[in-house]
Amino acid sequence: MKRTLLSLCFAIFAFSQNANAIDLTKATIIYDKNDNALVCKMANVLADDIERVSGIRPKVSTNSSAKGYKVVLATQKFSNKHKELRNEWERFAIDSDKQTVRVTGSDARGLAYGVLHISEMIGVSPWYWFADVPVKKSAQVEYSENYVSKSPTIKYRGVFINDEDWGMKTWAQHTFEKELGDIGPKTYDKVCELILRLKGNMVAPAMHGCTGAFYSHPESQKRADEWGIMITTSHCEPLLFNNAAKSEWDKARDGEWNYETNKTKILEKFDNRIKETAEFDNIYTTGMRGLHDEAMKGSTDNSVRARTLEKVMAEQRAILEKYKGKNANSIPQIFVPYKETLDIYDAGLKVPEDITLVWPDDNYGYMKRVSNASERKRNGHSGVYYHLSYLGTPHDNLWISTTAPALMYEELKKAYDAGADRYWLLNVGDIKPMEIEMTHFFNMAWDFSTFNYSNVNRYQAQWLANIYGEQFKDDFQFVLDNYYRLAWDRKPEFMGYEMEWDSNENNRLHDTDFSFETGSAQKRLSDYDDIVKAYTYIYNNVESGLRPSLFEMLGYAVLSANQMNRKYLFAQRNHETGNQFYAKESKCAFDSLTVLLNQYNSILDGKWNQMMSKIPPGYTAKYHLMPELSDKPTDAYKLPKEQLHVEFANKVDISKLNVPSPFRLIEGLGTDWIALQMGEPLDENAKGSIDVPIEVANNADSVTVCLSVLPMWPVAYEKGNSIIMSVDNGSPVTFKNVFKEWSIEWKIQVLENRKEFIATLPLNKNVASHKITLTIGDPGQIIQKITYK
Repeated sequence: MKRTLLSLCFAIFAFSQNANAIDLTKATIIYDKNDNALVCKMANVLADDIERVSGIRPKVSTNSSAKGYKVVLATQKFSNKHKELRNEWERFAIDSDKQTVRVTGSDARGLAYGVLHISEMIGVSPWYWFADVPVKKSAQVEYSENYVSKSPTIKYRGVFINDEDWGMKTWAQHTFEKELGDIGPKTYDKVCELILRLKGNMVAPAMHGCTGAFYSHPESQKRADEWGIMITTSHCEPLLFNNAAKSEWDKARDGEWNYETNKTKILEKFDNRIKETAEFDNIYTTGMRGLHDEAMKGSTDNSVRARTLEKVMAEQRAILEKYKGKNANSIPQIFVPYKETLDIYDAGLKVPEDITLVWPDDNYGYMKRVSNASERKRNGHSGVYYHLSYLGTPHDNLWISTTAPALMYEELKKAYDAGADRYWLLNVGDIKPMEIEMTHFFNMAWDFSTFNYSNVNRYQAQWLANIYGEQFKDDFQFVLDNYYRLAWDRKPEFMGYEMEWDSNENNRLHDTDFSFETGSAQKRLSDYDDIVKAYTYIYNNVESGLRPSLFEMLGYAVLSANQMNRKYLFAQRNHETGNQFYAKESKCAFDSLTVLLNQYNSILDGKWNQMMSKIPPGYTAKYHLMPELSDKPTDAYKLPKEQLHVEFANKVDISKLNVPSPFRLIEGLGTDWIALQMGEPLDENAKGSIDVPIEVANNADSVTVCLSVLPMWPVAYEKGNSIIMSVDNGSPVTFKNVFKEWSIEWKIQVLENRKEFIATLPLNKNVASHKITLTIGDPGQIIQKITYK
């Protein structure tokens, strides 16, 4: 029976079936023994995947004269077809006739992507192992396609396994790689297979002190290379050197990590690392910071620091040339202006033109900077380091992924439009349970043109429906929309309302700013209850074999977010009333979080045991704890006034505004899940105003407006975040979101995911109807809520 091809989201691949389809179970997979080693590996991977689908493993051979059906795999160097692929980056072509399917790659990874495209088409998900998505079984595996791919939108695409202390590390140590007791070659073999299947090409390995340094297990590099995956490193690992591991850098043995005072030892470490890894394809982080995630040691004068980093880079490039045997300008290198190094960059640091500037987000999804007009001319282009997971101030975000897909798209688009097409790295923590968001990221990096503001918020529901059934697409959309929306107002990790690494008052658990008096607390509880019911409906109605993967990728996050909110909101109500019913409900929610944790760790006979060793506590967080309860009303846990946000009774329905160009309504952003973008961020010619009708009392002399905006960063050092507002064509007021990173004002913006401006302006009593006029100041600002009184 002819196999129906999977419907890939937004036609990421165009394909066609025809009468030439051949049964792959009866084909011989052929490759040239002199071709790249990855080609041989992919021949066997394809055979394995066909067997996963059908139970029949086809032959793999280097004999090109084999009879019968054939699948011929070759890089362009070993093929006389598709000369247009020559010297192209990671492209592939598939040609089919009645006897043969040919996959030609412009290079080895291009060939691999072509093979894995076939695997996905016949029913093997990239997540067949790492998220247990069942293979779609079929006795016959008929396939035919004629297709030529483009080069990927982003040249280098990968993930950073980070803050692995409570997930990837404990799982590898106690479950998957017990013989080593660490994250090692067995784990990286699976990680690199996953990345390649997702059309990525690089990994930044786990690097915390709890984990053995990547190069302390030499086989790990070999496993990555066998899959064609390049090694890159984080902002604090120069030239592949992990100074967070004592095996790599021990202060007692090696001295201070200070280039100004210990240059010889530091350069010796760099030299040795490049010497031992020169045979492999890697992407090299240049510059240096302090130990692990600490600031650079030595002078605190950023101009002096800049001169020091310039010397460091020159030495690093000389080492690369020494062992790689080619000019530094042809070796992939990055510079990541992360935290204090951005200030050093702004102080005049001269980064060689061929090095890629990798702009970071603020660790919570908002780009801190993108390339300006001058930086867009650099030969090295630019890239992005983006977080779904983060450990740090003002609060960790390590547990479950709650970054809205439309926000990720909007911010990555901003960077891409500014030239960030060279390198995209996603911090995914332990990979699980961030499978959905990770897939979305890789598909955007592969072909960004297939996404836009109209479809980006609907991609994930469609992707899930492709796996679990088209009949559930609307249910998935409901669950995802409300899961992300509720987390937009407050992430589950932030529900304890503590600020880490702060004063004793700010660093303790508080009640929330959701109110049982106004009903916002009850509404939040009810909304979570609704998505739990919708998820449960899907879970109960899918085939039993699909349930483990559904729980891993979606259920654990949705159900746990619900219980975390119940724990804190019922504790708050107990504090307000002293009622023990609420105390019991809070305790029940706390216990339910443990039940969900145990369910995750026991699923599929414990395959993922200790991947959720605990709700990640980070180093100083308290949100995972059981809040104190009371037998009488108490204000002891009340939130400080400066953390209470303002919202007036009258609210503008942004979705009903008449929105002219260059303004845009964006679905999937903001507290009400639709937001107003005031022009494209990089469009310096974006001008204009939009009128917002309001209704006020007849005897009112003035109106007080609260404008809630996304806590964005200026697109460039010399730019700002401003919006101009007037009422009834009166004198305008300009709102500017000027903040200092690490300040209390900035921390509140991060935790609340908003910045609020309040102004009282006079009404024109000579007009019959009143309006607020919003005018573009700095293009790209996004308004999520307008309330007034």
